[in-house]
Amino acid sequence: MPVIDVRNLSHSYGDRKALDGVSFAVERGEVFGFLGPNGSGKTTLFRLLCTLIPPPPGTVSILGHDPAVNRDAVRREIGVVFQSPAVDKQLTAEENLVHHGHLYGLRGADLKARATEALASFGLAERGKERVERFSGGMRRRVELAKGLLHRPRVLLLDEPSTGLDPSARIELWRQVKQIAEGGVTVLVTTHLMEEADLCSRLAILRLGKLLACDTPANLKARIGGDVITLSSNDPEAVRAAIVQKLGVEPEVVGTSVRLERPRGHEFVPQLIEAAPGLVDSVSVGKPTLQDVFIRLTGQAGLDETAHHPQQVAG
Repeated sequence: MPVIDVRNLSHSYGDRKALDGVSFAVERGEVFGFLGPNGSGKTTLFRLLCTLIPPPPGTVSILGHDPAVNRDAVRREIGVVFQSPAVDKQLTAEENLVHHGHLYGLRGADLKARATEALASFGLAERGKERVERFSGGMRRRVELAKGLLHRPRVLLLDEPSTGLDPSARIELWRQVKQIAEGGVTVLVTTHLMEEADLCSRLAILRLGKLLACDTPANLKARIGGDVITLSSNDPEAVRAAIVQKLGVEPEVVGTSVRLERPRGHEFVPQLIEAAPGLVDSVSVGKPTLQDVFIRLTGQAGLDETAHHPQQVAG
């Protein structure tokens, strides 16, 4: 039985449909990501899975429990780290964990031992007696993770976990996320960052409430095949028209760029530049990325435009 099983899940806010017939399953120990821009439905899905919104009966199963019927049983089994900080800066790291443990009925020596263990596991053993207000953003995120795991949940839900973190803190956060999953905890992550999505075991791509694809990042990128060629121009429509007329291929315009997929793309670059003389500012050639997968699925860039890091070719 999957740890999480979602079947034909829909949710609306009045006349606006936030989720439309979404189905997927998550296995034990996976880092399962939800990728999508604002308005894609990933935050609504997160709120449904962590029981803040009741799902329709029979559409969601978490560790064999239907949260529409047995919400309390689900809450005992999950840990949640929200996008907005939920630590008390006036308390020490240890006090934050102790107060959180009280919510789960933990007391005495057992709670003290769990708090000490949780802080140590996130490299905070020497800082447990310090107020959180003195901590960096990355350290506060580690306190949040320690809180989320204090009652030893079998499922951990992370909503945009790297919000506000610098690159080094983000790398450290994901190292810890991987360790948590290797320990047998199933981790669900919402993100709008392509580089984070690439770190997930599997990935669900959402747009306008619909599930567009669900697979490993490698398999998603393999759907494209070959190389992705991107031509930047002040007049992309003119570049596209010239390529269609002179080369007989059909590229697509995405923002201020013209994009096409081609085996051995670097060999095709001279023909593209000759087809649109004076119109091409630069050309990039690279292997498919998740950004390219999203463009293929939706026909638009949609997410982080800086996520593509191809080899630059003079143009």
